[in-house]
Amino acid sequence: MPRKDDAIVLTPGSLYKIKSLESRDKPMETVGIFKGYAAVAHDTAIVIELDKSHGEEKGRLRLIPSHMIISIDVLRAEKEKEEKEKDSNAVYFG
Repeated sequence: MPRKDDAIVLTPGSLYKIKSLESRDKPMETVGIFKGYAAVAHDTAIVIELDKSHGEEKGRLRLIPSHMIISIDVLRAEKEKEEKEKDSNAVYFG
């Protein structure tokens, strides 16, 4: 069983190439920067900011429902931010 440190997670700011279902004959290919996750109806989608390989669509956000993903290639990985950064903005009442 992998340790938590060995887990692979999608990190905001990382560059990915994602193949997802588009038609029976050909998958859709998306290349861009991972921005995070979004809820789409009862599913979770990943949010990708399209890169220059998408021409005029560069900068547009694409939501890809998780059940449609075939593969994810990591082209450039950003380091995962520490959890304690989130806690630094927390407000405590006592």
